[in-house]
Amino acid sequence: MSAFMDLNLSYTAEKSRLRSLVDTAAHLGFSTVAINYLFEPTAKKKQEIPTPTPISDLIDQLPVVQGRSRPIRVLNRLTVVMSDASHYRPNAAEYRSFDLLAVQPTTEKLFHAACMTYDVDIICISVTEKLPFFFRRAPVSGAAERGLVFEVAYSAALRDATLRRYTVGNAVALVDSCKGKNIILSSAAEQPLELRGPYDITNLGLLFGLSDGDAKEAVSSSCRCAVLHAETRRTASGIIYTMKSCSDSSSQQEAPPAACESPAAKRAKPDTQ
Repeated sequence: MSAFMDLNLSYTAEKSRLRSLVDTAAHLGFSTVAINYLFEPTAKKKQEIPTPTPISDLIDQLPVVQGRSRPIRVLNRLTVVMSDASHYRPNAAEYRSFDLLAVQPTTEKLFHAACMTYDVDIICISVTEKLPFFFRRAPVSGAAERGLVFEVAYSAALRDATLRRYTVGNAVALVDSCKGKNIILSSAAEQPLELRGPYDITNLGLLFGLSDGDAKEAVSSSCRCAVLHAETRRTASGIIYTMKSCSDSSSQQEAPPAACESPAAKRAKPDTQ
């Protein structure tokens, strides 16, 4: 059974609405969702990168996913809307507070840079206007080779006929350029009524030009690839990973084996003699 994901639920300071979004996503069968903090810098004044609110402060108890026996997984995500190269700060410590990092370039030059050089996980495609540039095969292929995914959000198409035309047009152009691969479909929902079930989204993918298999991957395995890419990016290419020590820092004694047990593959074999 596929694990469905929606990696874009719009953040709101209204906790009750945010809880309702997560509850609805779990009821629709999504195993993982990401709360998206939108950061749109301006040239007039310097703006601070938002800090994510801990999930435990937003939701007291995570809802159980429909059809599964475990609670939904909730991630934090930052999306930087870029109209200038200076808006992306590769060494910003604030980026490390987020599980996922996305950019939304607004020019062809920035799109090329995001595909080829930026250390991000997701490249968002604008659905609120006609794109001022065309998707070229070279940067799109470069992004795919680096493990990045392209995101198309569908909730804007539910609000307005003009936005629906932009969403479909931009999505079809993207699908044609990347041959339907490395695409994720997300909601960017602001209200629970803007969420759709995984199979409804799959049908929407067919409208964008995706094959049946690619449309299913756009709400499951491609999303999982983005999450794994983010984990790798945040752990020094998967080489270094830090975690809390299982031993008590106040005690010099070794922790009990049950509390800090080696993986099964690395346990010493018992002496049979």
